[in-house]
Amino acid sequence: MKNPPKLKQKLEVKKYHGIEIKDEYSWIHQKNILEVLKDSSKLNSEVRKYLEEENSYTKFKMKDTEQFQKKLFKEIKGRIKLDDESLHFFYNKDGWEYWTKTTAENNYPIQLRKRIGDDNDKIEELWNGDVEKKKLNASYFGVGDLSVSHDHSLLGYSLDLNGSEYYTIHIRKIDDGKIIDEKIDNTSGGITFSKNSKFIFYTLLNDKHQPKKVFRHKIGAPQEDDELIYEEFDPKFTVGMGGLTADEKFFTIGTSDHSTTETHYFTSDSANSNEKIKLKMFQKRTEKIRYSIDSWHNYFWIHTNQDKSPDFKICRCKHNDITTWEDFIPAKKEVVIGSLEFLDDWIIRGETTNALPKLFVRNIKTNKEEELVFADEKVWSPSISEMQKETNTDNIYINYSSPKTNARSYIYNLRTREKKFVKQQEVLDKNYLPKNYITERLECKSHDGRLIPLTITRHKDTKIDGKANVLLYGYGSYGNSLSFGFSSTRLSLLDRNIIWCDASIRGGRERGEVWHEEGKMILKKNTFLDYIAAARFLIEKKYSYKGGIIGYGGSAGGLLLGAVVNQAPELFLGMVIQVGFLDSLTTNLDHSLPLTLGELTEFGDAKNNKEHFEYIKSYSPYHNIKKMNYPNLLLVTNIKDVRVIFDEPTKFTAKLRQYKTDKNLLLLKCELEDAGHGGKSGRDSAIEEIAFDYSFILKIANKLNI
Repeated sequence: MKNPPKLKQKLEVKKYHGIEIKDEYSWIHQKNILEVLKDSSKLNSEVRKYLEEENSYTKFKMKDTEQFQKKLFKEIKGRIKLDDESLHFFYNKDGWEYWTKTTAENNYPIQLRKRIGDDNDKIEELWNGDVEKKKLNASYFGVGDLSVSHDHSLLGYSLDLNGSEYYTIHIRKIDDGKIIDEKIDNTSGGITFSKNSKFIFYTLLNDKHQPKKVFRHKIGAPQEDDELIYEEFDPKFTVGMGGLTADEKFFTIGTSDHSTTETHYFTSDSANSNEKIKLKMFQKRTEKIRYSIDSWHNYFWIHTNQDKSPDFKICRCKHNDITTWEDFIPAKKEVVIGSLEFLDDWIIRGETTNALPKLFVRNIKTNKEEELVFADEKVWSPSISEMQKETNTDNIYINYSSPKTNARSYIYNLRTREKKFVKQQEVLDKNYLPKNYITERLECKSHDGRLIPLTITRHKDTKIDGKANVLLYGYGSYGNSLSFGFSSTRLSLLDRNIIWCDASIRGGRERGEVWHEEGKMILKKNTFLDYIAAARFLIEKKYSYKGGIIGYGGSAGGLLLGAVVNQAPELFLGMVIQVGFLDSLTTNLDHSLPLTLGELTEFGDAKNNKEHFEYIKSYSPYHNIKKMNYPNLLLVTNIKDVRVIFDEPTKFTAKLRQYKTDKNLLLLKCELEDAGHGGKSGRDSAIEEIAFDYSFILKIANKLNI
């Protein structure tokens, strides 16, 4: 299709708080949208035709990149060591070790195990996603959870076969593959086995895709006989099974919105019994108080923001007196304190300071604490993982990577501080060496003087002369912080002189909860202004030029880009907006949609609060499109996306075609069948989507010949 399609206009006028809202494209929203999300055949035929035309137009405009997409696919996939294995995890008392492997032929990981000490000809294959997908003849294959029972006899797995994120749980015997439970429908995907391996716990989704009920299921019994353990009645709250505590004495159930939590618990012994489970509440919910609990050494350990500790602290209390708390790790200003990992003699925890993660270890006997430092880079991403189920050990896996350094893993002895290299993420590219890349941490001043951390990575040969293009990534919502690990896919841009910049803008939690609070509700515009400030800084410091920045983001990051492109289009060469939250006002007003009620504490309640309504309306991307020039835009959406309904990118595209005064690219790519919020399933499909995005980026940057 050579010419851009046009979506039919049908004016609808609604009034909120005495203010009229006109919308020519609201008609595409279907009243049965929740059914459409499960079954795309129920999509309005006129809307489907329009989306097909948009796809055809996008294909036409991207035709000159088709060979380049294939080149990028081969290039990105070629860097990956396809035949690889994960680190092994050991159940020493039970005599098993477990691990995962990938192969060149398979799109999904294979789960393996063997008896400790056995040779490799006795390896058992627990799960092969490609084999399972073929059995089911599924075009989409989303695996929610793979869980082995405590006696190592059963495998629980949950599947989403259309991208709607409604998971069906199955349970089968490992030794002979016999299915015990054919299906437990409409779950959130998580599977938690009781310690005696006779029961599982799961969370049921309601018709709005909200997890509201936790059930106990007796393995082999019908789903209709399952015991309801907890039901959440507050429409803004969702519930989830927290799993076993560190000492395996308790199970927890957590319920929350974006600002408040509440935890219930019950003994693991009671979970084994046929008797009805009796829940205990740890602490009643209090607005804006968040907490979670673990259990170790006869204490409950509480990770909480209580007592004016916005960036959290760690408290503890005796099992027999949960009302008397004592501080263990006190709160620190603008330092985000993470939760704890327990070994017999050690407590390990994380902190984030100035958008940089750190790890600390404390000796329980001496109470001495020190930071775990095992890299000399300015920006890096550390993590730890346990090597074995049993906690009577001094050894852990430590892992680190950075934007320029591929991931490395070591066995680290906490007592002797000896470090033994065990694994490195192989990059099968002879031109890749960490020394060929430069990573910097800079700060730029936003409109109100706040300093925004920027993490910039480039090839050493890319000059800072005001001629390069910068890909500027941002998110800035829900208190989610950016991570700064390695991605081999980015090399395809870095090696073509595209500079990558991660902007730790407000709305995240990189500088503590105040960083989040300053980018939410009626301060949400700070998120957008921070991003614009970052773009202007990159231009001022000659990393790029005016009109040379390329925006990249998705979901709430799509809201960011949509708002920014209306405010400062002149700064950008283009944007790639993945599953973007682009009609934030309409979605906020519609409390029947799956996620809206849970979002009110993050963005405000436009339906019931005039101030919130006017504020959201003032930045909602769809409602602020103007007659002006826009940069090149690629928008990606999926029919089955339950989190950001396809309406939003579709309406945004149609209206923008009506208003924009330039001849730049405006492309909409919509998966019409089996793809969810995260796109298609499988390794190769994911690489194909990245290759398409990168081809668009390099096309507008005139780098298709490189």
